[in-house]
Amino acid sequence: MARQRVRKKPMAEMNVVPYIDVMLVLMVIFMITAPLLQQGVEVDLPQAAAEPMPPEELEPLVLSVDAQGNYYLNVGGETNTAVDEDTIVQRVAAVMRLKPKTPILVRGDTAVDYGAVVRAMVLLQQAGAPSVGLVTEDAQPPAGR
Repeated sequence: MARQRVRKKPMAEMNVVPYIDVMLVLMVIFMITAPLLQQGVEVDLPQAAAEPMPPEELEPLVLSVDAQGNYYLNVGGETNTAVDEDTIVQRVAAVMRLKPKTPILVRGDTAVDYGAVVRAMVLLQQAGAPSVGLVTEDAQPPAGR
């Protein structure tokens, strides 16, 4: 009996199962690490004396928040009288319609709740303020003063 050798043809298909396994493992790794990248990390920032903002041609609109969370505007009426949220939105919107380039600043007391400052910024945004700056005091005056 003569045996004939059967030649196997080379397989032209690629086995993709191992590649799918690797892809699924990478996807699980990214799914686990992505939420960790979204959260903030506590860091100590370097201290530096900040340069004052360049003088503007327009007087800035300043919304102050005292330690009790009361709001004060430096426009319209008395600046030493607390104003409510509706008044803030109305007055700031009027200023933004008349002078859209007016710089807007928020002064917050060091003892005020952070939420009150954020609420002040939301009110300014509702009134149409394109950007809001925060007023700080320079901890170290520049040399020569």
